Amino acid sequence: MAATHHSLSPSRTTCASLLQQLQILWDEIGESESHRDKMLLQLEQECLDIYRRKVEEQRKYKADLYQSLADAEAEVTNLISALGEITSFSRGRGTLKEQIATVRPVLENLRLKKERRIAEFSEIQSQIAQICAEIAGCEQPKCATDPQANQCDLSLKKLGELKSHLQELQNEKILRLQKVNSHINTIDELSVVMSIVFLKTLNEIHPSLGDSSNRTPKSISNETLARLTGVIHSLKQEKQQRLQKVQELAVYLVELWDLMEIPVDEQRIFSHVTSLISSSIDEVVKQGCLSVDVIEQAEIEVQRLTVLKASKMKDLVFKRQTELEEIYRGVHMDVDSNGARQILTDLIESGSIDMSDLLQSMDDQIKKAKEQAQSRKDILDRVEKWKFAAEEEKWLDEYERDENRFSGVRGAHKNLQRAEKARTLVTKIPSMVENLIAKVKAWETEKGIPFLYDKVPLLHTLDEYAVQRQQREEEKRKSREQKKLQEQLAIEKELLFGSRSATKKPLGPSTNGNATIGTPNGRRVLTPSSRYGISGPKERRESGRVNNIIPVNYVALPKDDSVSKGS
Repeated sequence: MAATHHSLSPSRTTCASLLQQLQILWDEIGESESHRDKMLLQLEQECLDIYRRKVEEQRKYKADLYQSLADAEAEVTNLISALGEITSFSRGRGTLKEQIATVRPVLENLRLKKERRIAEFSEIQSQIAQICAEIAGCEQPKCATDPQANQCDLSLKKLGELKSHLQELQNEKILRLQKVNSHINTIDELSVVMSIVFLKTLNEIHPSLGDSSNRTPKSISNETLARLTGVIHSLKQEKQQRLQKVQELAVYLVELWDLMEIPVDEQRIFSHVTSLISSSIDEVVKQGCLSVDVIEQAEIEVQRLTVLKASKMKDLVFKRQTELEEIYRGVHMDVDSNGARQILTDLIESGSIDMSDLLQSMDDQIKKAKEQAQSRKDILDRVEKWKFAAEEEKWLDEYERDENRFSGVRGAHKNLQRAEKARTLVTKIPSMVENLIAKVKAWETEKGIPFLYDKVPLLHTLDEYAVQRQQREEEKRKSREQKKLQEQLAIEKELLFGSRSATKKPLGPSTNGNATIGTPNGRRVLTPSSRYGISGPKERRESGRVNNIIPVNYVALPKDDSVSKGS
């Protein structure tokens, strides 16, 4: 029983259970009643001491909480006053911890707000001191008022007064300084575009403007602003004149390039010139794009291409003709290459046509040819599918005439798979041709011209194919009927000769001991149906008929070659 009490889990142990265990132990030990009372009294005294200590600790903790709450409330009140907050604060009701939990986030928020407000005061006062020093021409700003010295007034009203004072100081400087910097930037942009020495221009206006180290303040006097405005006006006029010159040269370059089909790599050398053709004066900002050197190089290139133009025009015309012919050939359209080239040669040699107009005419023809080729694309794709199906049909006919197609040679299974796919494709040929004819007729109705394919009307070719295919189907039908007749004759012949030989060659084991009972391998005929265990209705019907008539030893009889071939 004692072991049972000792095994109780700590989580379930109570004073009563422990006292019960103690009583059991005393009983087992044999303690006297007086000793037991003494020990119980001692336990009671120890428990009271523990409770008393805990009570004192909690009283002290309560006093600390009261003090902490009072300090927090006082600090909140001071912060609200310093920040000029209108809101009031109340600790609320509840336990001390609940009241402190209510005060703490408010206090932390006010402290954070105070830090931010001090930072704002410091920043604004520093800016005021800096601007005052710049306006006064001092090298170093006067010391700003320390915001820590006046933390009793950090209100938004005081902050607004400082901001207003800062704004007043900035209004006197910012506008002039912005004008000076804007004029300097404009001069810099103009100088970069036209490759003019920027610092030299600024130093001529005022030495402080060309100081790249920014150690001395820029002059913002009326005289400086007036001189900056005059220089900008002069540079803009020069930029406009240069841009107009470059654009004229660029347009002429592009015309010569297109006319003579100058390679792209060679054109890239002057891409910085041609990129300015449609640019306005404000959009041209690239470094050196309007320099004197760029204009001179463009002029030299224009002169060179002008001299080269006369010798290349004929080659360009015939290159266009070659492109036109390739487009026509790509879509199986008829083109008289020799005749067209002879006409072009006569026009060029006669000198009766401007070469630029001729090239433009050739480009128009190429554009129309591409449009016509695009309109033929759908029909040509269908023609390719039909031609492929026709080729597969032709291959399938040859494959089915092959007596050895089911032999065990390498690749026979691939041919069998191809034959299955070909049969599926062949069944779609009539619908292919029908849809293709409908498409061609619709195209011819829309365009008003026949659809030619390699100089022949496609409808004529499709009609011929349909007639030929019908003839082939008729020949296949006759061949099947003839084959069926031969098979019937062979069966009757086998029935006749098989009954005469039944008594001469009884069914039995071979003398060599190696043969098995059944159809000899050399005499067995494989057909697509028998090879895969599939037999048609006719074959099953004929098989049943033979089994009812032929003797049981028919498998051992010799067969006629014609019969085997017919099977």
